[in-house]
Amino acid sequence: MSALRESLGFLTSRLRQVGIFVALILIVLLFQGLTGGILLEPQNVTNLVVQNSYILILAIGMVMVIIAGHIDLSVGSVAGFIGAVAGVMIVHWGWPWWAAIPACLLVGALVGAWQGYWIAYVGIPAFIVTLAGMLIFRGLTLITLKNQQITPFPAELRALGGGFLPDISGGTSVLEWLTVILGVGATAALLIQALKERRIRRKFDLESEPLVWFVIKTAFTALLMLVITFLLASYRGTPIVLVVLAALVIAYTALMNNSVFGRHTYAIGGNLHAAELSGIKTKAVTFRLFVNMGVLSALAGLVFTARLNSAQPAGGTGFELDSIAAAFIGGAAVTGGIGTVAGAMIGGLIMGVLNNGMSILGLGTDYQQLIKGLVLLVAVGFDIFNKNRSGGGGDIGKRFKLKTSPPPAAEKPAPAASETVEAGIK
Repeated sequence: MSALRESLGFLTSRLRQVGIFVALILIVLLFQGLTGGILLEPQNVTNLVVQNSYILILAIGMVMVIIAGHIDLSVGSVAGFIGAVAGVMIVHWGWPWWAAIPACLLVGALVGAWQGYWIAYVGIPAFIVTLAGMLIFRGLTLITLKNQQITPFPAELRALGGGFLPDISGGTSVLEWLTVILGVGATAALLIQALKERRIRRKFDLESEPLVWFVIKTAFTALLMLVITFLLASYRGTPIVLVVLAALVIAYTALMNNSVFGRHTYAIGGNLHAAELSGIKTKAVTFRLFVNMGVLSALAGLVFTARLNSAQPAGGTGFELDSIAAAFIGGAAVTGGIGTVAGAMIGGLIMGVLNNGMSILGLGTDYQQLIKGLVLLVAVGFDIFNKNRSGGGGDIGKRFKLKTSPPPAAEKPAPAASETVEAGIK
């Protein structure tokens, strides 16, 4: 009984992180029932992954930008512009696909450097710079394409957006065995890593997660991965873009959790002034964040263009809204300093399931936009409510009679800059 009470207390303290995961499960179950089981059919699960892959790629970079206290409104226009550039390079100029891809990523980096310079070194707010960028690169997309679509693209590039890993069984098996091997291997690696991290944290007396909750969480995550593996293997196997996305998630999770750059990003979003006083080169970090955002926008543009087999004047429209919503629904704080790549992925999946489920039900775009807007509003409202509940004070905390009584400023000395940065990182 005490273990259960301890687990419930821990879940209450981690309401933000647990809440979005529970929300994803409930939304999946809701649409699974409303669609008569169509949502979790193997073909639809594969389509769900492929159709939302570019939004998830954008969400990785967007959550990093938001953690640092900025925003990027231009990612959709940049993705559309890179698709147009790829069309001109490959179809009109005759470039091979393997040369055009790195060239497009380089163009994306230059776009990010352009915007990052104005934000980091000139001091113009990111909202203004990227709003201008949204207009600039949408205009450049129309100019590049001359308001006409460019098609077709070579099969190798199309595979990036809609291709699958080869079937090692030759199509003679009910399940695609390469997908099974990859899925089981990834699940085993996840379990080993989770146990390793818990052992290290216990060794240094840093572990606060109850054993009961750790076992339930880890077992459920492993079971979920195996179910997804089975569903993918039952259709056509592993989409190539899923492999790309998995590599990005692993790399960027390690970057944000285990690198100096990641800690500096959290510090800047937590308290910019304290980060500067601590010697962090805030301008350089901000500049690199937007260069990275430009590269990921370019990759998302290539994936989207490859999936449609067409570079279109309207390509990328609305991508910025979905990626920003994914980051906030996934637990990123409006004020910066808080957020994770994994959370952004969950937020992106919530948006994807909403889009897919409502499309299956035949809801028009008017109702889809309405529902997604309400979900975003509830997610941000929950974030603010949870912050006040945990001791931030403010009107919401007073209205719900939350216990928020920080010590008076006169009775508590101001923290050192290094302490403030550490608090921001946490």
